[in-house]
Amino acid sequence: MHDRHSNRQQYFEEQSTATERYILPYINEVLRVSSCLTVAEIGCGYGGNLKPFLDKGCRVFGIDINPNSMKIAESFYENNPNRKNLHLLTRDIYKVTPDEIPALDLIFMRDTLEHIHNQKQFLQHIKMFLKPKGKLFLAFPPWCMPFGGHQQVCNSKFLSKLPYFHILPKVLYRAILKLFGENENKINSLLEIKDTKISIHKFYKLVKQQRFIVEKQTFYLVNPNYEVKFGIKPRILPRFLNIPFVREFFTTTCYFVLSLTEGV
Repeated sequence: MHDRHSNRQQYFEEQSTATERYILPYINEVLRVSSCLTVAEIGCGYGGNLKPFLDKGCRVFGIDINPNSMKIAESFYENNPNRKNLHLLTRDIYKVTPDEIPALDLIFMRDTLEHIHNQKQFLQHIKMFLKPKGKLFLAFPPWCMPFGGHQQVCNSKFLSKLPYFHILPKVLYRAILKLFGENENKINSLLEIKDTKISIHKFYKLVKQQRFIVEKQTFYLVNPNYEVKFGIKPRILPRFLNIPFVREFFTTTCYFVLSLTEGV
């Protein structure tokens, strides 16, 4: 398993750097990121993605169900000069009501959607937190991409570098994980991602069902995160690969900015 998955400070800093370098400018093309915005990240974890928005003076909400992650996030921001603008909620998003947080200019989710059960219900639920002209930014790895099963977190060095084997039927996938010594907790965690997987095709269907508008989208052959992690320059998916079905296997991450259809 790579050190970055166990080194909390490194992981926090990598998230912050990648968001500042790539995601904040991406959003800025659709919605100017300034101190007048109210922003929330759902599934914020240690909170690294929040820092660039906090540095801009935004009012920022981080929401996550994991109390341990939120305690770590609290410690990272303890001495931040803009701490007064940060609100960390250890809550299940389904139990948060619009009365508890202000209407949001931007909801931000990076590498979270693929972990959520019943994504249709989730997208329906979070509409209530957006302002009428608010934006929803989503970045996620399509299931069929080389490491769409998040197998890079495997303890086995071989499996952590083995692409595409997560696409195998569940019984074979489990057998391989067990054969290479992954513990039951890790196996169950990886199998849960298999249950919650999302494809580009499925995402488009959800967007249409929930009456969102795609304002901006980009498919990456090389995830921008990889520059921070591995020193590999990001690369947009070439046109000849950017066709339905084929792109599911070569897109390492998708960026989307959505807005609500008028009257929703």
